Amino acid sequence: MSRSPFTATKAFWQTRIRKRPLVLSHAINSRCNMRCSFCEYWKQNGPEMTLQEITGLLDEAKDFGIMIYNAWTAEPLLREDLPQILQHARELGIVTFLITNGLLLEKRAEQLKDLDYLSVSVDGINSYREIRGVDFKTKILPGIIKAKRYMKNPILMNCVLSGRNLDDIEELIRLAAELGVSIAFEPMYEFSGIADDVWKNIGVRDVEKYRRTVDMIIQMKKEGYPIINSYTYLKMARDMNTDFRCHAGELILNVTADGTIEHCRVEREPLGNVKDGLQKVWESSREKRKLIPLNCHRCLFFGYVENSLLYDMNLEVMRHYKWM
Repeated sequence: MSRSPFTATKAFWQTRIRKRPLVLSHAINSRCNMRCSFCEYWKQNGPEMTLQEITGLLDEAKDFGIMIYNAWTAEPLLREDLPQILQHARELGIVTFLITNGLLLEKRAEQLKDLDYLSVSVDGINSYREIRGVDFKTKILPGIIKAKRYMKNPILMNCVLSGRNLDDIEELIRLAAELGVSIAFEPMYEFSGIADDVWKNIGVRDVEKYRRTVDMIIQMKKEGYPIINSYTYLKMARDMNTDFRCHAGELILNVTADGTIEHCRVEREPLGNVKDGLQKVWESSREKRKLIPLNCHRCLFFGYVENSLLYDMNLEVMRHYKWM
């Protein structure tokens, strides 16, 4: 999203004055075409909102002041009606954002003309097959290259740092620069619903190597590589420092595939359902949303942290966090 004075004023009015969320983060479906061992979303495979229900949700979101529609998980490109959903959001004047694993991107890139921002999960180059089970260079990279033809804004490659991809990071950053795309990093969050042997295999266990890798990311950002994270966030990620005030529950309205409204992707506390009305759920859950962050498990998802720091007027983040 452009950081024009007009846009910034609208965002300030929505979040600070009206005290309403800026982003509708929608788990647009419950299906996935990957079976990543560290992910819990593909295992749910439950009910999904219909096209009519989603367009109705977008209409209500617009009236509620929502400025950004983020379609994600389990794999949005599996929805055949995705172009109609994006078109409806765009016609409402809502900024459209999509997060994908990229496996269907080459096939469907031409259908994303109403998409403003695209994020592709890329956890490595040589390590990608071990982490996600497919070959990056033949299955994912062609889709990113093709999508560049249709995207006005830079594509983002989002990389989750794990114990399996630290040797790949420098090459991945250089690839982003060669492709003319941006790249973001965040440490892997070890969800409790995943087996311990998975985290033993893929989690960060060599802490010193991990810290050296993040220091390298910081240095390459200083050298001008297209890394969108702020220096404040990267240092927090390096030190696994979660000492910040989280505003995710104030800035983002999280809706699951079946229409449940949850606090966030970590503290998946139900607040209500879209059928109850966004405004009603938002207002009735106000006290609950204040209490949850006080006892949360603390994550370092960059979207939550960077935007929370922006909300708190962190000047370094305002200067160096480059996404949207």
